[in-house]
This record gives sequence, structure tokens and C-alpha cells, in this order.
Amino acid sequence: MKERVTLTIESNILKQIDKRINGSTIKNRSHAVELILRESIGANTLRKGLILAGGKGTRLKPITDEIPKPLLPVHGKPILQYGIELFKKFGINEIILSIGYKGSQIKEYFGNGERFGVTIHYIEETEPLGTAGPLNLARKYLTEPFVMCNADELKDIDLTDMYIFHKNNHALATIALTTVPDPSNYGVARMQGQKIVEFIEKPPAPPSNLINAGLYILEPDVLKYVPKKGFAMVEKDVFPKIAAEGKLYGYNFAGQWMDTGTLDRYDRAIKEWKGFSK
Repeated sequence: MKERVTLTIESNILKQIDKRINGSTIKNRSHAVELILRESIGANTLRKGLILAGGKGTRLKPITDEIPKPLLPVHGKPILQYGIELFKKFGINEIILSIGYKGSQIKEYFGNGERFGVTIHYIEETEPLGTAGPLNLARKYLTEPFVMCNADELKDIDLTDMYIFHKNNHALATIALTTVPDPSNYGVARMQGQKIVEFIEKPPAPPSNLINAGLYILEPDVLKYVPKKGFAMVEKDVFPKIAAEGKLYGYNFAGQWMDTGTLDRYDRAIKEWKGFSK
């Protein structure tokens, strides 16, 4: 529930507030003030993040015969490091990395996270577990709302604004959605207002140009929907159940998003990634 308040603010401070308005993720002064207040009092309660970094990167062979996909460099940094830096930017300092293929290299590079200003816990997939199976290994850490994302995408998302959207909608799960020129190569969201009704995988006639950007804000109760053992996918085994209950929402963001899952897309990311907005 929100209440209206009236504030008297010095003009020079108001100018600084207005600089936060970008017309997309921060739409007006009221929105900007709410974000600033949340940041200052710690009302953004997202403190934990889970990054899925266990894939084999078969579409990036022969590069991934030597190095795991999350360690592939873009502008001198591993792709995975950008995910960690995004979390840290929004106050998420406790990060769980799910590792599998060549995971020892990832552990060696990131260690306990101290060098990057975060705390890193590792969970290890002894066999491929998909995008949902690792949640079972991380259950002891996931006792509060958390962010989960893939390690092989570059994203510039305002996680504070996304979390406000998530809480205002009383969502069980919120998926970041982005647009691409040709959505037929991805899972496309069919929307009903701000709710996601379903994802249609690689449709010849897409119902929208909104695709899953591989980043989610999840409540701990999402774990109840995850199969207890083995390989499982959030896209097929978890989100459809939540959508059927009307608790799956889509957050459309306008920041950069790049998939690095193929050689062509990785090459494009190297050429076009601009880093995080300020």
C-alpha cells in the first residue's frame, strides 16, 4: 500500500533527483525519490543472488574445450564477472555460484569473492541439473527473496526498480524481459497485462517481441515448485506452474542485453557491449 506525501526540497537537490529520471526504468520524480529512499534506508532487501555457471558451452566449441563459458573474456573481464558486478552494484553481496563443467577454473579465479567485494558460496553439479535443479543444492541459502541469472548473458538491469515492481505485484516470480529484432530464436512471452501467461519456444509467429532475459527475482516459496531430484528447467518445469496460479510477472527493461551463447553472439558482445549505465 502506498500513501501520498508532500515534500519541500531545495532546488539543487531536486536537480540531482531529476538526473535519475531516464523515462524508462525511472519514469518521474516520485519514482526517483522512492528509489533513493529505498537505497538510503536499505529497503531494497535483495541481498542474495544465484548465478548458474555450470553449462558446458557446447555451441562455443572449440573455445570451451579449454575454458568454461563463464570465464570467456569481454573487454578484459570474464562474462561471469559482469554478473557479479551487477549484483554488487545493487547491494547483493552474498552470491551462490552453481558450477559444473571445468568448475575448478571458476573457483580458482573468483575464490571466496573477497577480491570482488562480495562473499561467494559454491554449489557443485556432479551431473547436469539444468536451470532449476541447482536450486535444490542451494536451498539452505535461499531463505529470502533472491535474484537468479544465467552466467552467459551480459545485462544492464536496474534491480532496485525490478524489485519494487516484483513486490508491488505480490509476485512469486518475476522474469526480466527484453526485446530482440528476431524473437523467433528465443522463448517468447505471451502476456496478459503485466502477467506472463506462457512462454512459446521459438515460435514461427511470435505473439510479442518480449523474450526471457535470463534473470529472475524469486521468492523462497518458488522452491516448492522445483522437482526434488535431478535435471529440471525453470522455463518448463517451474514457471508454467506459477503462471497457472497467476503469480508470474514480466518486467520489461530497456537496458543492454546480450546473449553470448554462440560464436556469432559472443563476437557481437565483444564489439557492442558498453558496460553498465551509471
